[in-house]
Amino acid sequence: MSSARSLAERLRHLAPEALAFGSIGAANTLLYMAITWALLPIGAVKASVVATVVTTTLAYLANRYWTYRHHTRSALRREYTLFFGFNLVGMIIQSGAVTIGKYGFGLTEEHDEILFMGVTLLGIAVATIFRFWAYRTFVFLKPPVDGHEATVAELDVVAGLAELSAEADGSLDEELAKEIDAQRRAV
Repeated sequence: MSSARSLAERLRHLAPEALAFGSIGAANTLLYMAITWALLPIGAVKASVVATVVTTTLAYLANRYWTYRHHTRSALRREYTLFFGFNLVGMIIQSGAVTIGKYGFGLTEEHDEILFMGVTLLGIAVATIFRFWAYRTFVFLKPPVDGHEATVAELDVVAGLAELSAEADGSLDEELAKEIDAQRRAV
């Protein structure tokens, strides 16, 4: 029963963040689709790239100052670089879907605008899931529980990922737990 309570508690804390992220994502998706539609004459893949660059800039500002406003702020250069790096991966996912539609299925900008928009939405959905995970995990650090931001920032990424995945499935290898605990105490 405690694991169900723990899951409910995690979801309760995650809900406001997910709602803010989703609101920003919905607005940016509409803007993304409008830019892509307007720029289809220059080519679907180019239009997708331009739309991603514009909406990524807006998404960073909105997420930093709204969704993750209570999270620890690290150097702007670090956040901005990571944010754009993960968005580059998201852009590859989105543009990859459009590329597969165009070159894999032979869709054309002149005759298949609606299908392009459908393929684009599919790419956006997959990229959004990836981005949400990446922002929470690497870009916008969680607020410190005990005032030791440096500890959070300096944790070994592998140990952090192992801890995150173990929390998700509810089982943490005893030896790994001891190692993570030892790292935390050392700082």
